[in-house]
Amino acid sequence: MNKIAVIDYGMGNLHSVAKALEHVGAQLGQQTEIVVTPDPQLIAAADRVIFPGVGAIRDCMAEINRLNVGRIVRQAIETKPVFAICVGMQALMGRSEENGGVDCLGIIEGQVRYFGDALKDDLGQRLKVPHMGWNEVEQCRAHPLWKGVPDRSRFYFVHSYYVPHDEDSIERGVTGIACYGKGIAAVISRPNLFATQFHPEKSQEAGLTLLRNFLQWDGQE
Repeated sequence: MNKIAVIDYGMGNLHSVAKALEHVGAQLGQQTEIVVTPDPQLIAAADRVIFPGVGAIRDCMAEINRLNVGRIVRQAIETKPVFAICVGMQALMGRSEENGGVDCLGIIEGQVRYFGDALKDDLGQRLKVPHMGWNEVEQCRAHPLWKGVPDRSRFYFVHSYYVPHDEDSIERGVTGIACYGKGIAAVISRPNLFATQFHPEKSQEAGLTLLRNFLQWDGQE
């Protein structure tokens, strides 16, 4: 039995993630038990953990702190594979510019930035914020979860804030990058952790392949 805990702190796209996990588990022929819960004991008993998140980071961090989710996530990363999604990834960073500045969990070094109100592409054309829709992700670092995912596959993004891709990205564990007026750290990984700015559960076959690989991942890079 492969037990997956989806952390419920009231701020995630929980149903769609759970359904996607059920789907890929069935494809693998696995006996998969998915529990959507804030309960630390149930999360500790799981084989794998999903840390989702949508909405404003201030509200997310308020609930994360109220429910002591930070401690739960840290303990999970020490012992089992964890997949963070969208604001779940941003919450792992040190700080976000959103809502006038919000301290995050500091599990990953770096800051979350705002795209800005005058965002433009390489041709000088204005880009809408939020970044909403499909975008290519370049695999800048090898990882087991990329198995079967062609480089520059398209994934579904919805966000106004982003983790910058810069000269220190590879050292910080950036594993996939995208571009939307600015360089975006689309995937950050380290042992037992794979975090995406995009939504794999909304990204059709490429996203489902990532989740399918996650259900088989031993946490090693």
